[in-house]
Amino acid sequence: MAGFVINVIVWELATWSADKIRAILTANIQLLVPFSHSVPVKCSRCRMKTLWLSFLILPFLSSLGAEDGIGPKETKPKKARLPKIKEENNILVLKKSNFDRALNETKYLLVEFYISLSGPSQILAEEFAKAAGQLKKEAPGIRFGKVDITDQKDLKKEFNIQEFPTVKFFVDGDRKNPIDCKGVREASAFITWVRRRIGPSTVVINSTDQAEAIINSEDLAVIGFFKELHGGAVDVFYETARDVPELPFGVTASEEVFVSYGIRENTIAVFKKGKPVHNEVSGDSKQNKVDLTRLIKTFTMDLVTEYNLETSVKIFDVPVENHILLFTPKNSETFNKTYEDYKSAAVEFRGKIMFILVDTNETRNGRVFEYFRITEVDVPAVRILNLTSDAKYKMPADEVTVENLRSFCHSYLGGKAKPHVSSEEIPEDWDKNPVKVLVGKNFNRVTFNKTKNVFVMFYAPWSHDCRKLLPIWDELGKKYEHHENIVIAKIDFTANDIQLVMLDRYPFFRFFPVGSNNQVVVYDGEYTLEAFAEFLEKQSKPKAEATKKPPSGESKEDVTEEETVIKQKEEL
Repeated sequence: MAGFVINVIVWELATWSADKIRAILTANIQLLVPFSHSVPVKCSRCRMKTLWLSFLILPFLSSLGAEDGIGPKETKPKKARLPKIKEENNILVLKKSNFDRALNETKYLLVEFYISLSGPSQILAEEFAKAAGQLKKEAPGIRFGKVDITDQKDLKKEFNIQEFPTVKFFVDGDRKNPIDCKGVREASAFITWVRRRIGPSTVVINSTDQAEAIINSEDLAVIGFFKELHGGAVDVFYETARDVPELPFGVTASEEVFVSYGIRENTIAVFKKGKPVHNEVSGDSKQNKVDLTRLIKTFTMDLVTEYNLETSVKIFDVPVENHILLFTPKNSETFNKTYEDYKSAAVEFRGKIMFILVDTNETRNGRVFEYFRITEVDVPAVRILNLTSDAKYKMPADEVTVENLRSFCHSYLGGKAKPHVSSEEIPEDWDKNPVKVLVGKNFNRVTFNKTKNVFVMFYAPWSHDCRKLLPIWDELGKKYEHHENIVIAKIDFTANDIQLVMLDRYPFFRFFPVGSNNQVVVYDGEYTLEAFAEFLEKQSKPKAEATKKPPSGESKEDVTEEETVIKQKEEL
């Protein structure tokens, strides 16, 4: 009996499936060993054969069981699970230690770089959280994260965060090529921006009814009329739509829609409250995203925008670098006439100069008056500000009329207007103390020289943070008071016009290397005596280096950013 069972198993073993082998062995294995003990001595060879084959078969059975999850298994040590990344209001709290992990675990990651005590950051945080919560439910593959750059200075430096809040979009874990998300402030706009980045950026319009629905869906809408919906100018249109998520965009090649709106060639049309306000003929040779974005965003603002808490952020979101400001009290007897002239002049320069009204009776505008050095005796006053160079221009004529405004704007755009530079008088003892006192009139002479490294603190007298740091700055001045080529200086930036790009909130610090040829190094370290001194030791050059030229291709490791200094055109 035993021999028969074993022979069957051995004979069939090579051809049977694992399940079949298991069934046979399970049914008969219990017969093998007991039967072997009852075999007569004369069958000892049979008995030994039975035992031997049973020992061969048992391990085979165990291996079959292990493969299919039955029987004894080899236990492997379990890997410890990493704790989940902390979340606040559906937003991942990101740090240097978990940033890579977040990128690897998330296909689409929108990250806000912020400062917790910053007003603009706090305003954005609520809308950012709303968008994060909605997209987490609707599209789990899209996540939002946040980085407090107050603590995460390495990430701030890596991603070159110069203003806050800054929002960047990471796709497929690509850490080196994030996409800037600029000018987005509301939850709905964040959601639209992300969706347009990972999907279609515009709605394809096939009928007049569909076009009317889009045009009337919001106060402002943009429709692209193109003969072909791919290549050339239409691709620029698609890219622009991705960067302007607050507006509905449609695109059409339908003859019916072309005829309905009287369009004959490739055209981008802007509609406001259902009515066309601008048609831009789109040619492949001249169309670019920057100009198109500027044009479209210009229409998100009124022809003349009053500066207030609500509009202050929106004003700077529109990519128009030239702002003209009218300072006047709204309750004056001449206001209506002045305002109408100002508005009439604005029509000609839309998209080139943004026209802004500042009510001088509004006490909350005090910082604006201070920045432009506007006093009560100056109003009504008109100034132009270039956001890139921070240069300010004063309208020569005192009377605000359409003609004077047009002449001023044309002179500025033509490069003929001269910057208006304000400066305090140079104090008699400006260089008698460890910390030298700079004003507009001596700033260039002191900072751009061939023998001294100059480290400057830009401060505002009313700033609590500045007042807190001034004693530390005095200590730094004492430390380097007798150094042969290091000067520690300070300047009241609210009272003196210094035309530097990339300015920060007060206080901020700039280093001017010896013989730097208008090079400026941004300081972004800690505000401590030790950190300031360490920075100086690394950056300072001896006098002999002023005349040396660096080898071709050599770069400065410690320079985080270079600034261009726009020299004052008007010597005082």
